[in-house]
Amino acid sequence: MRAFVQRIAPAIIARTYYDPDEDAHAATPAAMERHLNAMLDSLVQLAMAHGSSALATHLRASIKQHDRPLLTAVTFRMVTEAAQLAAATPHADHPIGAWLRPRIARRLKGEGIATLGELVAFCNRRGPSWWRSIPRIGRGRARAIVSWLRKHQAKLQLTIEIDVDSEERDGVPLMADELVEVVPEYYADRGPLGSLPRLRLAPLERLSVPHALSGADGENRSSAFCYIQANHDLDAVRAYLNRYRDQPKTLRAYTKELERFLLWAVVLRGKALSDLKVDDCEAYKDFLKNPDPRFVGERFVRHSPRWRPFAAGADGSASLSAESQRYAVRALRAAFTWWVDVRYLAGNPWKAVNDPAVVKRASAMKIERALPAKLWRKLRGELDARSAKEGAVQWRAVRAAILLMGDSGVAPRGSRACPARESHSVFLRDTRSTSMGANCRGQRPA
Repeated sequence: MRAFVQRIAPAIIARTYYDPDEDAHAATPAAMERHLNAMLDSLVQLAMAHGSSALATHLRASIKQHDRPLLTAVTFRMVTEAAQLAAATPHADHPIGAWLRPRIARRLKGEGIATLGELVAFCNRRGPSWWRSIPRIGRGRARAIVSWLRKHQAKLQLTIEIDVDSEERDGVPLMADELVEVVPEYYADRGPLGSLPRLRLAPLERLSVPHALSGADGENRSSAFCYIQANHDLDAVRAYLNRYRDQPKTLRAYTKELERFLLWAVVLRGKALSDLKVDDCEAYKDFLKNPDPRFVGERFVRHSPRWRPFAAGADGSASLSAESQRYAVRALRAAFTWWVDVRYLAGNPWKAVNDPAVVKRASAMKIERALPAKLWRKLRGELDARSAKEGAVQWRAVRAAILLMGDSGVAPRGSRACPARESHSVFLRDTRSTSMGANCRGQRPA
């Protein structure tokens, strides 16, 4: 084909590259020319379908003017590259310019998107409105891009989240109203070989639990008359949270703790909330120290399928502080206590679980406000010398006060020493306290 584009005679091409006895299209120069023209037409059609818009425009203009495409060495190379691309398989590390039109690729590169894998991650991270921040890419073009990505998910070995191109109403995807049934880990979809199962997680308002794990027949269910209308654990959780409907901050905090615990119990522990025992609660306390990575993710709106119970920190992990762990344990213990009080549960397993240990941090000493050692030694020497003189009772009182201030960390700030005058009296019992009082009223010692 390269020889044909360079105007080499079909007879020479047939003689050089073919065997006229075996290849029928090389038997005569006319047959060879027809075969080459058909091959060229196929290449050009592939190039116009899969190449750049500039190449397609050039080829159409050439066909319109000459009734067939006249190619140079450069345009022939572009045609063959575009034709090869049509038969190629997209991969996550391919540059977007190899698959998308140049104008679209430039817009995406302006957002820092260089490869197909980065494009998929960007769409999944932003959700249905991923295209709004990119100039000159509207809803229709965005859906075409997502449709192409979804078509090649298996080849890319990447997944486009279900809400990326879903229909919206008032800015919220319509699928946000659908309930999501969570299942234990051993029933979850398996990913690539060696990877952990992909978990389905959802916030409390969209959560659905299989009947076997709903707690309708939980072992810890109370046999006495129940004070709340709760047929299963989700009803009980919502009844408890309803107590805080007028306290939005408390409601938000308790919702977070309870939905984390419920998801952990069903998905990772494979138990209903009303089946849990002390060893399960201890296991969750350990889980809080280092949550499962599949429970951790970036912050997303609660209707997004990318929502996760734990928000990732700067390092990508979600290790909770000791204070947060203790808060979670206490919040759960309080909820279980209430469920026992209203006779939904027979007992509270959290009563046998100790709070996580919390280290009390002492405030650091502000040494930048301390007197330099050399000046402190000079001051002590001067006070020692003046106090040694006969009848220097006032100076001995000053010396005692200064040394006490130094040992207690309030020196040399008189504003802190004055309110502590009463505590100094035990040290100044044999001195003239009036002189100390005078100093505290603003008179500086020498």
